Amino acid sequence: MARFGVRLENDPNLSPQDYQELASKAEANGFDVVWVPEGGGRDSLTSLATMAMKTERVKLGTGILPIFARTPTNTAMGAAGMAAVSEGRFILGLGVGHAPTVESRDGIPFKQPMTRMRETIQIIKALLAGEEVNFLGKQFKITGASMGPATPKSKVPIYIAALGPQMLEMVGELADGVLMNWTAVDYLGEAIGHIKRGAEKVGRNPDEIDIAGYVRVAVGGDVSASRDSLRRQVARYASNPFYRNFFAETGFDKEMSAAATALADGNLDKAAESITVEMQDQVAIVGTADECRSALEKRRGAGLHMPVIAPFAVGDNKESHMHVIDALAPKSP
Repeated sequence: MARFGVRLENDPNLSPQDYQELASKAEANGFDVVWVPEGGGRDSLTSLATMAMKTERVKLGTGILPIFARTPTNTAMGAAGMAAVSEGRFILGLGVGHAPTVESRDGIPFKQPMTRMRETIQIIKALLAGEEVNFLGKQFKITGASMGPATPKSKVPIYIAALGPQMLEMVGELADGVLMNWTAVDYLGEAIGHIKRGAEKVGRNPDEIDIAGYVRVAVGGDVSASRDSLRRQVARYASNPFYRNFFAETGFDKEMSAAATALADGNLDKAAESITVEMQDQVAIVGTADECRSALEKRRGAGLHMPVIAPFAVGDNKESHMHVIDALAPKSP
């Protein structure tokens, strides 16, 4: 059966019970993985642990856990805890996060993100495989670290959040999968090419690497309200240099420049107006259930093994999630 994931927004207005309900519904409806991002508010591991208690089959992934705010050993401990609670259903998704957030909120210098990601994964892999780790790197010097009896009984897959060429190549070298964001249809081929190059460099079979990506989706009748919500969401990303560059490189430089200028003036409405329908349809899906399904299959045809449906709120967040999880169920419950 074709694999689908679903992303549950990390929203403090959703209670732990809401998350359990949404995850149970996703499991009943045949989704393969439930992913939870972490950008602020509550951490994602706690939310996933509450979901593990009320589900039996669905995999549970961090989408993503930022690596600057945690040490590799501490991250491995969290992964071991989640692997135990979920009885081996946990996926560890890691990302570097963004310089402005890391430096302002975490108070940590955003130095050598590529090096930090590489070393973090090398250390975590060794710890989760039950090894004693003695590691001398550019960012980490570790002696005598091991998980002991806490070592997970089965392998914990590691996915990297990647958009740019270097990070995509690292996925090919080191990771079990990629988790892309704002997965633009026309960029997929290029992204997969970078992953293949990384895999070939170290003699790995690129086919063994899972290609997953967030696809923002709104299903239903009032397309204008959905498009309004989507435009505002995309426009907000224009203030983040990392995403602004990514969108510009995927062909939307004009939209991003206009949005960034409007945001600098504090005008989100004007910024949202600069996000064209063409851009919306590249980076997200809005429409009836059938239109959404065929747009998702188009992405699968372009190489996305696991489209991860990311419902965006149009009105009430829990209802928006529930509606999309039902409307796009891989199987009828």
